[in-house]
Amino acid sequence: MFTSEKGIVEEWLSEFKTLPEASLPNYATNLKDKNSLVSSLYKVIQEPQSELLEPVCHQLFEFYRSGEKQLLQFTLQFLPELIWCYLAIVVSRNVHSSGCIEALLLGVYNLEIVDKHGHSKVLSFTIPSLSKPSVYHEPSSIGSMALTESALSQHGLSKVVYSGPHPQREMLTAQNRFEVLTFLLLCYNAALTYMPSVSLQSLCQICSRICVSGYPRQHVRKYKGISSRIPVSSGFMVQMLTGIYFAFYNGEWDLAQKALDDIIYRAQLELYPEPLLVANAIKASLPHGAMKSNKEGTRCIQVEITPTSSRISRNAVTSMSIRGHRWKRHAIILSYHLQF
Repeated sequence: MFTSEKGIVEEWLSEFKTLPEASLPNYATNLKDKNSLVSSLYKVIQEPQSELLEPVCHQLFEFYRSGEKQLLQFTLQFLPELIWCYLAIVVSRNVHSSGCIEALLLGVYNLEIVDKHGHSKVLSFTIPSLSKPSVYHEPSSIGSMALTESALSQHGLSKVVYSGPHPQREMLTAQNRFEVLTFLLLCYNAALTYMPSVSLQSLCQICSRICVSGYPRQHVRKYKGISSRIPVSSGFMVQMLTGIYFAFYNGEWDLAQKALDDIIYRAQLELYPEPLLVANAIKASLPHGAMKSNKEGTRCIQVEITPTSSRISRNAVTSMSIRGHRWKRHAIILSYHLQF
């Protein structure tokens, strides 16, 4: 780490300590434009032995619990890198180096599992019914399946998936590690539209490294550093895929493609059906060729809307026009023969 980068981080640490509470919203707004600070913080996180790592983790946690939305998002952008560094330290069995990173991850987790009144959160999601139209599909195009879904919807048989309540954790162990990390990635994915490009790049890179470390593909990817296998859970890989799918359509096609291939590779080795199903569905839905996306533009998943009748050309060929054209041609031929 260069002296100039160290100076930028030290200035950031001291600036926040003396900041009046009334200036917090303005400070949070200007923080996202400090690219040199963000890159310097990444380098601190990537050096477990850095003397700045502990104060940086402490300040990122202060940001997260400040209640200021933009400060919370500022901390969230480093979450993929923090998860990778923590897992790399754990598999290298250098547990003493992961203390401040583990504390930050646990702090964010324990804040997210409760609401502002301190009660446990229960997240719910209603699975959409195929019998109702959306930007993704038209029920009429599905055929007989639409009738089955329609019959079910009339009986109110909509499926709701619940997540929580989640228990508070005082430390990360082999038993609860991926339960906590999966939930943290869920929180990160909920804020994907606010994440800068550098964070999406970090997400794709750490997904690849986690999936291939310790396997023959690590040499193909030419990843240096740790060479031990990193255990992963099926749910954790599904959350990784959620972020990667977003990255595909938001300027990180090449990195997302590499990460998707590596997740499929690892899921096949682990025989995990859920990430294999999701990953192959994503792969099948991708357009041919890379998407040219504006990194600073609107962030969204692009879909094709089914054309409506008003958008069909008035000159479109129909069965009536074909028959009319055929009879007209026969009449011309007949009249020609009659003349001769």
